[in-house]
Amino acid sequence: MGQLIAISLASNILKRMRYVPTIFLLTTLALAQSAGNAASAQVITEKDSPAQGIPIDQENSHKAHAIVDQAIQALGGEAYMNVQDLSQEGRSYSFHRGEPNSLGTLFWRFRKFPDKDRIELTKKRDVIEIYNGDKGYEVTYKGVRELEKKDELDPIIRRRHFSLDLVLRRWLNEPGVALFYEGQTVAAQKQTDQVTLMNSKNEAVTLYLDAFTHLPVKKSFSWRDPTDKQRNVEEEIFDNYRLVQGVMTPFDTTRVYNGDMAAQFFVTSATYNRGLSDNLFDPKQAAPSGKKH
Repeated sequence: MGQLIAISLASNILKRMRYVPTIFLLTTLALAQSAGNAASAQVITEKDSPAQGIPIDQENSHKAHAIVDQAIQALGGEAYMNVQDLSQEGRSYSFHRGEPNSLGTLFWRFRKFPDKDRIELTKKRDVIEIYNGDKGYEVTYKGVRELEKKDELDPIIRRRHFSLDLVLRRWLNEPGVALFYEGQTVAAQKQTDQVTLMNSKNEAVTLYLDAFTHLPVKKSFSWRDPTDKQRNVEEEIFDNYRLVQGVMTPFDTTRVYNGDMAAQFFVTSATYNRGLSDNLFDPKQAAPSGKKH
């Protein structure tokens, strides 16, 4: 999982280049698909139509569900689906127009599903970002600052909504969700099965799942900017999976924005289900301390 390291994000990187966003942050690419694949779902062609008169879309949906179920099992099955919280440490790097613009920043990330995130940045852990529901805050020695909605908070909430963990844990159980198998393709130098999930709001996420291990290789989604009406494509590449408490966890994540590398996150340690307190995500109780939680 990694990813939901949701812990700071590419928009915050560009705003404050002296700090590198963490994973969301964790966590988080080689582009093998056109932008159109990110939010579109296609029906299999006539030559792929099943025998016995089963409708094409029904057969396609069954295959898509089976492939996604394989991915969930590969991630750990019940152990993955029952994760309540995640604690990570690592280093993140930011990029501007695909070029690195920092030497890397240490991060500590604490995530409580489904919508709580805390990121502590720098060696002194004296810059803290907290995301709780639809609110976001930055805590420094100057005090608590509420994040600006459009440029700082909205990108975080959007990435959380389309995160791998929420797609596999929440989207799949929502009424009206449709799954489409789009065949095999190469993503991040791996042979993958491509599956698109579309919810009742016509929001779509495309998953690229390793054809052999069934682990997620890449996730892609697109959205249209309400101001300039331009379509933007965001992708995450997952790599270097390790087994942690029964959960296959990506320790390397790369985030790509409109074809340019935006951030990379390298996790050095991860722990699940520590029973993180809700107080950890309360900005009033989040004064920098540098202490482990």
